[in-house]
Amino acid sequence: MSMPRAGQRDPSIQPARVYMIYTGGTIGMRQLGDGYAPAPGYLVDQLNSMPEFNSDLLPSFDVHEYESLLDSSNMLPSDWLTIASDIASQHDNYDGFIVLHGTDTMAYTSSALAFLLPGLKKPVVVTGSQIPLCEVRNDARENLITSLMVASQPDLPEVCLSFGERILRGCRAVKVSADRLNAFDSPNYPQIGRAAIAVEMSQELVRKVPTDVELIAPITRAPAVAALRLFPGITHQLIRNVLQPPLQGLVLETYGVGNGPDRDAEILMAIREATDAGVVVVACSQCLQGRVRLGVYETGSALAQAGVIAGADLTPEAALTKLTVLLGRGLEPPEIRELMQVDLVGELTPAGRD
Repeated sequence: MSMPRAGQRDPSIQPARVYMIYTGGTIGMRQLGDGYAPAPGYLVDQLNSMPEFNSDLLPSFDVHEYESLLDSSNMLPSDWLTIASDIASQHDNYDGFIVLHGTDTMAYTSSALAFLLPGLKKPVVVTGSQIPLCEVRNDARENLITSLMVASQPDLPEVCLSFGERILRGCRAVKVSADRLNAFDSPNYPQIGRAAIAVEMSQELVRKVPTDVELIAPITRAPAVAALRLFPGITHQLIRNVLQPPLQGLVLETYGVGNGPDRDAEILMAIREATDAGVVVVACSQCLQGRVRLGVYETGSALAQAGVIAGADLTPEAALTKLTVLLGRGLEPPEIRELMQVDLVGELTPAGRD
């Protein structure tokens, strides 16, 4: 249901118009018998009762509350596509967009939206909170106000994640804290803005307006994609089980610059058989910072010889969502392997530029 914001404005002022999508999450929850849970209409009622959200200093906004409000732990790739399609359908009607979302999988959704909306020419800001808006002490109010200001920026053709004082490129963001109010960071790319005394954007870091690119790249099928973190003692049986059909893509979280065990030939054989069968295996680093270079050590070279491709400085979240979108578009494995190593929407640093 779509609910217009309340409040009267000076008719001589023409503020930016923002489309706010409420998918669920902590920000709009209320205290129920068994803890916090989303409640239909509750967030809109709170916004309507708070005078700051009626201020002429903020853009006007409409709230589109989804019928099924989700804890973000329940998000699916189909939900990413629903959000992207919603934004695409309203792209010409608003100056910017906000997606209110739970924090647990927020980095996945912000990454997915960047790949699903490659032709985006307006800001999309993903935000939420660690403490619900209904609490006396909360971070929801400031995150909402900052996001409204970011979403009204005229030259920001990006999916951003705004949380605390940080404004990050969405496909570079990771959740780094379960309980701090600055819960997200961008380890391999500078933050593109910050909320200080004013909202300050670093325009030189912002993506250029795309040309000759369709706004939305929809998923036409539901691919089978997984992630697997290497650990000391991992067995070839476990890896082989993960790589069984119908798997089409795997994000392999490797050690350091892309290393993995090479003493067990069965592990490498299992990976080689899968890549020969068309499974796209992308190596990301378990380290927060740095990039994968599979040829630096023998253990990394062994993975490359088994058909694993280097994910450069992709976050695991960006790698998984990029793989999901490319496979979902029906592209063939050789093209996907190539595109996984190409910077499409600012998600990775091309070789030689780091």
